[in-house]
Amino acid sequence: MTFRYFFLLLLGVAAYQAPAEPEGTVVRYRTTLDKQLLLQPDTLTLEAPMAAPQTIVLDTAATYQTMDGFGFTLTGGSALNLQRMSAPARAALLQELFGDGPEDIGISYLRLSVGGSDLDEHPWSYDDLPPGETDPELEHFSLGYDTLYLIPTLKEILAIQPDILLMGSPWSPPAWMKDNGDTRGGSLLPEFYPAYARYFVKYIEGMAAHGIRIDAITVQNEPLHPGNNPSLLMLAEDQADFVKNHLGPAFRQAGIDTKIVVYDHNADKPEYPITILDDPEAAQYIDGSAFHLYGGTIDALSTVHQKHPDKHLYFTEQWIGAPGDFAGDFSWHISQLMIGAPNNWSKIVLQWNLAADENQDPHTDRGGCDRCLGGVTLQGDAVTRNPAYYIVAQNSKFIPRGSVRIGSGQLDGIGNVAYRTPEGHLVALLQNQSEERRQIGVQFGDRAAAMWLEAGEVNTMVWE
Repeated sequence: MTFRYFFLLLLGVAAYQAPAEPEGTVVRYRTTLDKQLLLQPDTLTLEAPMAAPQTIVLDTAATYQTMDGFGFTLTGGSALNLQRMSAPARAALLQELFGDGPEDIGISYLRLSVGGSDLDEHPWSYDDLPPGETDPELEHFSLGYDTLYLIPTLKEILAIQPDILLMGSPWSPPAWMKDNGDTRGGSLLPEFYPAYARYFVKYIEGMAAHGIRIDAITVQNEPLHPGNNPSLLMLAEDQADFVKNHLGPAFRQAGIDTKIVVYDHNADKPEYPITILDDPEAAQYIDGSAFHLYGGTIDALSTVHQKHPDKHLYFTEQWIGAPGDFAGDFSWHISQLMIGAPNNWSKIVLQWNLAADENQDPHTDRGGCDRCLGGVTLQGDAVTRNPAYYIVAQNSKFIPRGSVRIGSGQLDGIGNVAYRTPEGHLVALLQNQSEERRQIGVQFGDRAAAMWLEAGEVNTMVWE
């Protein structure tokens, strides 16, 4: 029995109906905003009758989306910092991040940049050329830079977690494909739409040749933010044209089953993915849409789901600014992302940037993020675990890929989301969003548990 599934044996939480004494115990994993408790296990004896004045009722008959996982973006800069560690230290950290042992957190999903992101040493693509030159046949395409840091890191991760899902997201096409000839901003020239579709094909095939399967790609990271470096402006009608007339057909012709995901930007513009999905010629190639939350509200994901319930939703990025504020960052990200995004149909929840050094390096000039705090900070072999590490761990450690979100009753001031795992265990993430200590119960069938939550406290409860 793995440690994760040992967790999943323990959290049977339900209001008791019969006079007999229930048997068994419940384990919850507690994190408090003062960091006195960080994923601290706490065993509760099941009680009858239910003693808590307010109760959350779990309903396994009400089922929603199947989860693909929780994790981070593994930027080129993250991989660079990991490869600068000694081999034993890196192996230990990767085991902790991706393994399923007692001290591991079981990350199950990673997002990668297709080419460079703003958290690389410099902006780059797989087909960079001198100014004025073009390569529509992609004769100079090469994954060479990725073989330095990213691909070696991914191979080490896959040795630990072979079933991890990977999503690729481009920050920019090669500069020669753009109307401004620059890595920053500009738009993709229509004459290079066919070449750029083949660029994606060659990326997926090239990674596969290294034993790395790309499960999904987004068409463009933050298509309405051309101020980053690298970046690209891609309006909804242009993305629809590119997908339906070029990318989708290119994938089909090449026999590629990698999912195509549109948008990949803030929740303040749900009309962007809706516009694309309203086009049936484009929608036939599209698995779903992706979101960030630097603008808008998380319930925008449900707006898209209601309009296109046959398409999936992905939450792909949210940063934390250095030096980090554990109480504020942990509270907001748990509430809005780890509870809010799944409750609004997202299949994944990812934090931005797995690792950086003590100076938040590397990053590009002219728009690269110089304050993006990694999930871990690496100083040589020394590892500091930052707020995002615990935000992800509170979920990834207990909610494996294939878990299905189930119904859970709502209480004022107590955020929650619940799942049934592939093994049939129940998991609930609970957050006391009030400023006072609260006593609550959680109920499933004729089993129940009562507990106290400190102000701001977050619990993950796991049971059969």
